[in-house]
Amino acid sequence: MINFNFKIKVSGMCEGVKYNTLVGVAGLIKLVGVEMANKLLNRAFRCMSDKEVCKLRRGLKISFYKH
Repeated sequence: MINFNFKIKVSGMCEGVKYNTLVGVAGLIKLVGVEMANKLLNRAFRCMSDKEVCKLRRGLKISFYKH
């Protein structure tokens, strides 16, 4: 249901690779891990606006867009 509720965009640098693309839940887990993905998704579901942006210290910016 997460892919149905949100569009997840990843941008920034991770391990020398530049990202600026939409990903699914599997792609998000591959980049940040299961525990961090769960924290980010909980934050996105609690958000009352249409867009939630999460900036990680490792240089990634993850945006959740409700649709």
